[in-house]
Amino acid sequence: MSVQPGASDPSLRDGPEVVRAMGADAEQGLSAAEAGERLERHGPNRIDAAAAVPAWRRLLAQFADPLIYLLLGAIAVSVVAWALEGAHGLPIEAIVIAAIVAANGALGFLQERQAEQAVAALQRMAAPTATVVRDGHERRIPADEVVPGDLLVVVEGDAVAADGRLLSAAALSVAEASLTGESEPVLKDPVTLERQVPLADRLNMIYSGTAVIRGRGRAVVTATGMRTEMGRIALLLEGTTEERTPLQREIDVVGRVLGIAVIVIALVVVGTILLTSPLGAPADLVDVLLLGVSLAVAAVPEGLPAILTVILAIGVQRMARQRAIVKRLSSVETLGSASVICTDKTGTLTRNEMTILRIVTRSGEVTVSGTGYRPEGDVTTDGEPLESGALRSEVRAVLGGGSLASDARLREEDGRWIVHGDPTEAAFLVAERKLGTAEQRAARFHRRAEIPFSSERKLMSTLEEDVEHSGRLAIMTKGAPDVLLARCTRERVGTGDVPLTDERRRAIAANVDRLADEALRTLAVAYRNLEPSEESKLADESLERELVFAGVVGMIDSPRAEAAEAIAEAQGAGVRVVMITGDHARTAARIAADLGIGTDAVEGSAIDGMDDERLVEVVREASVYARVAPEHKLRLVDALQAHDAIVAMTGDGVNDAPALKAADIGVAMGITGTDVSKEAANMILADDNFATIVAAVREGRAIFANIRKFLRYLLSSNAGEVLTMFLGVVGASVIGLDVAGEAVVAPLLATQILWINLLTDSAPALALGFEPPPRDVMRVPPRRPEDRIIDGRMQANVVFIGLVMAVATLFTLDLFLAGGLVGGDSDLDHARTAGFTVLVLAQLFNALNTRSERYSAFSRFFANRRLLGAILLSLALQVAVVHLPFLNAAFGTVPLSIADWVVCAGIASAVLWADEARKLLARRRLTDS
Repeated sequence: MSVQPGASDPSLRDGPEVVRAMGADAEQGLSAAEAGERLERHGPNRIDAAAAVPAWRRLLAQFADPLIYLLLGAIAVSVVAWALEGAHGLPIEAIVIAAIVAANGALGFLQERQAEQAVAALQRMAAPTATVVRDGHERRIPADEVVPGDLLVVVEGDAVAADGRLLSAAALSVAEASLTGESEPVLKDPVTLERQVPLADRLNMIYSGTAVIRGRGRAVVTATGMRTEMGRIALLLEGTTEERTPLQREIDVVGRVLGIAVIVIALVVVGTILLTSPLGAPADLVDVLLLGVSLAVAAVPEGLPAILTVILAIGVQRMARQRAIVKRLSSVETLGSASVICTDKTGTLTRNEMTILRIVTRSGEVTVSGTGYRPEGDVTTDGEPLESGALRSEVRAVLGGGSLASDARLREEDGRWIVHGDPTEAAFLVAERKLGTAEQRAARFHRRAEIPFSSERKLMSTLEEDVEHSGRLAIMTKGAPDVLLARCTRERVGTGDVPLTDERRRAIAANVDRLADEALRTLAVAYRNLEPSEESKLADESLERELVFAGVVGMIDSPRAEAAEAIAEAQGAGVRVVMITGDHARTAARIAADLGIGTDAVEGSAIDGMDDERLVEVVREASVYARVAPEHKLRLVDALQAHDAIVAMTGDGVNDAPALKAADIGVAMGITGTDVSKEAANMILADDNFATIVAAVREGRAIFANIRKFLRYLLSSNAGEVLTMFLGVVGASVIGLDVAGEAVVAPLLATQILWINLLTDSAPALALGFEPPPRDVMRVPPRRPEDRIIDGRMQANVVFIGLVMAVATLFTLDLFLAGGLVGGDSDLDHARTAGFTVLVLAQLFNALNTRSERYSAFSRFFANRRLLGAILLSLALQVAVVHLPFLNAAFGTVPLSIADWVVCAGIASAVLWADEARKLLARRRLTDS
């Protein structure tokens, strides 16, 4: 561990020696002048934040996308063609595409900024102020002004501001779960350690970012800022690289493929025209270039980046409503693809609330139901309610005595039960309320004095005035069973007591071992009525003798009620749950077994003895890891990823941060999480609940399904446009497009193609993002890393639907034009308008197709009313383009008759019926298999 400026490992040196090494004074503290000089020399006591990325760079990052590059290329070609044509008017195509690019960038920037603001609202400073001794007086100062050598004073409720070597401690209990993973508060002891031990066992040290639950202490500060244990772990983040999400990698591939496709198609078509068609004038060359632009516009789904951003943003909002805040939009899909969730235990799978489960007395054993601090549950014996009698009287004495020998307080606030103090002590208060005797005990006994807990005695006692017995004093004691038993001479039986025999001592010890084997923490309770001659004595440990043993309790930090159900749902979805905790192996194994994760725990010491190859083999089977260090967590994540797993790592502590960043998606806790863990994570749980993670997985899978739907829709629609343009040019003579005097006649104008993309690639594609999740979304295994979002089946469907659209559009042109296979009598503008309309309507029918790969478009037809509204809106806009004069001039259209519209709708519906036939055959094949 780091120390400034004294020797390392202060836990192995006597307190006064550490004080001298730090150049400090154990009584007067530092002087104000010396503290100021040290602050200037060592710097503020805070974790260095990563340099903020300027807003302009974050905005430019939105345009670092292969599809954006394609659109920029299309803009350039459009501007060149416009200039060669004479630069008349405005370059409409270039302007519209540029507007789409700008809108996409702004949308992504605003969404990520909104997510960052939500995260910032959650972050809290761990230790905003601290109490130090300066010039012999205690002073409250900002935590970032604490310096090495300061004499730090900590009391109940304080957050520890820096690392320090304890000089004194009175019943000092510190919650270190955020740093070590220990579920129970650690009782601190300033005694010098004899050998080096793990961080969690350094009882004479306190650490920055932990919280004082009870007691009081003084420590000399040995490290501040980045030299603390919190800062040391934060430094590990610098060497950890973040992986691009599966969705990001897939969209990169899509961009590259489309880029190649655009180049190849444009070169083939333009080259074919140049070789086969004589160009009589520069205007003919301009026409060919415009055709190249049309093909580029047709091939590139301009709406893809913007719609992807919007659909991910929709997912972010849905997750926020479920108490999950996503920092980066691209992380949404990753969680839905997760195949392993590595989760901490304390506060995530468990409530971080100690609960008494068993009470063993002379007359038997009772079970206490219910979890956490809410006093709802039953006290039963052999499955039956605990009735009046000897056992109930003994249980009442155990819970009453434990509640009296306690400084915890329990109260209800706005429907929630809040505890102030040690969770172990709170467990007695809660169990006593379940028994229904809390009010009687509170009315009967009044505290007169206290003998505080100490690590040497392992006991705590209070002197209570017994109102029911003329104000006589009684001593109530709780503590470690073996220590307390040694101070007892009698044992409670019913309402009386009997001598405590050696046989009973052995039986009590056996019961304690049995409860410990069940991973329960054990505490014993005893009491004694003081003699009149003792009542005037000072309250000290000399009174803790000849006690009456009441019984022993077994308690545990219970699993969250919803955790087991969430884990079962995750496992049913093929998502493996792995527990990684700093807690003891026996406790971890018990919680894991209760939750259905596993039964045996692998300890961190065992991981130290494994090379990477062996660890990769171990993680295939083992799902519970205990007493782990931050380095172990990183190795475990790496080992799981070596099996091509997509790993989600959850945690709340500083020690989780490196693994959170290394995982495919890091999930930090919003309530108990440290600033470092939130900085490293991709997502933050506002309620610290594992069930919320599973809900986010479900939402992520639904988002992924919707992404596939709109990708299938966009790509098949654009395939229809490309094939229409390509086949129309190549087969112009077949369908009557070989107009005399023209070098080349495109089936559709570039502006019409752009209009189709704007019309059908926006509202309908966006509405597909609101599709309800498939009914079996959590009954299928997660997507494997090697599985493509655009797989072979989707590619075949894209080509099939695109070909149907192209054939329908070109058939319409042939039907209306004179000549060709089917002779018509319309001019080119009329025929082109009809073909244009058919392609628009075909894509609207295609939106219905893509709601499901297998099920009919008419199944759950009204489940997504936004999609139906988007289709109607697009249809209305197409009517406007066909029938409004100023839009006729802009897009080269002419009005159609009602009969024309009916014919166009009928031809366009071929897309729907063709895909319905394909789905029917697919369902039959699935049934036959």
